[in-house]
Amino acid sequence: MPAWAVDTVLVALAAFDVWWNLEQGVADTAALVLAVGALACGALFVRRRLPLTVFAVTILASLVLDVQAASVVALYTVAERSRNRRMLAACAVASAAASSVPRPLSSLAETHGETHSTWTLVYFGYLLATAAAPVLLGQLIQARRDLSLRLAEIEEAREHERLLHAQAVVARERAQLAREMHDVVAHQVSLIAVRAGALQVAGPDPDTQEAARTIRSLSVDTLDELRHMVTLLRAATGSTTELTPQPTLADLRKLVADSAIRATLTGGLPADIATTAQRTVYRTVQEALTNVRKHAPGATAAVHLFQHDTGFGVVITNTRPSRPPLPLPSSHQGLIGLAERAELLHGSFTAGPLPDGGYRVMLDIPTDAEAP
Repeated sequence: MPAWAVDTVLVALAAFDVWWNLEQGVADTAALVLAVGALACGALFVRRRLPLTVFAVTILASLVLDVQAASVVALYTVAERSRNRRMLAACAVASAAASSVPRPLSSLAETHGETHSTWTLVYFGYLLATAAAPVLLGQLIQARRDLSLRLAEIEEAREHERLLHAQAVVARERAQLAREMHDVVAHQVSLIAVRAGALQVAGPDPDTQEAARTIRSLSVDTLDELRHMVTLLRAATGSTTELTPQPTLADLRKLVADSAIRATLTGGLPADIATTAQRTVYRTVQEALTNVRKHAPGATAAVHLFQHDTGFGVVITNTRPSRPPLPLPSSHQGLIGLAERAELLHGSFTAGPLPDGGYRVMLDIPTDAEAP
């Protein structure tokens, strides 16, 4: 229930209590008594902001009226918002004393017998026990709130600890992967580069020497990228280490020339497109040409860069292979990765066979694309 609705109900209950207990025998001060009762009831609307002030107003009302509802609500609010136990005890005593004072106040000057004094003390003890109830309830609600906050803090700390543990696991896996890449892949690629360099020098004919030069050049480039990948994997979790240098459109011509297949590059793209988009175009061409080498031996490839009113992209097509492909290992994740790159830029990626036996890969990126 909203706070304003709760306050409205409590004010209505306190007003009914005032009306029910309004003494008719004090006609000469009835207006003043009614005003004090109304002030005590209305003060309950601000009990959360001014708990002690509202409690003092209800004590004043208890001195002239035999009312309980307003003082009980005010005393509960003070107990629910204060941690001063001595002050709460004093408030409970003050509430019981104010409610046990004979009314009207002029009767205090009258002489009372011993029996009347005894009943006054008994009534004070009863009211003091009654006042203890809202104090204990308020303290219980306060303790419950504190416990809820503490539990929320503990849960947040546990979530942070789980996150740190997950990051530590990822860091260990990355370090292990870096070691494997360095110990296995880098070693084997280095051997390929060395053997290709030797063949480039001692090749029996120019074609063989050119093929060896291409293999050595590709091996060296692969080693460079592999070293950057190892550096990235070994970096601490959350590090801003970047894979550098990043390929751009300016590297496309060299990529096509060193692809070891007959390939052409046509068209062009503006040089001011986002770095992420340039890298995506480069990786798309790189993966497509790699697939041509692996799955379409002897085929020729055509790389065409294009742009239109709302975007730009690249199309890579190849002819049908002229000889059967060699059985090479493949993870079949290259095209999936390209599609994910395009999706991150809100673009489209399509790949599929052509009617003449060739293959076609197309990437289309909107002009205003930005990586998330």
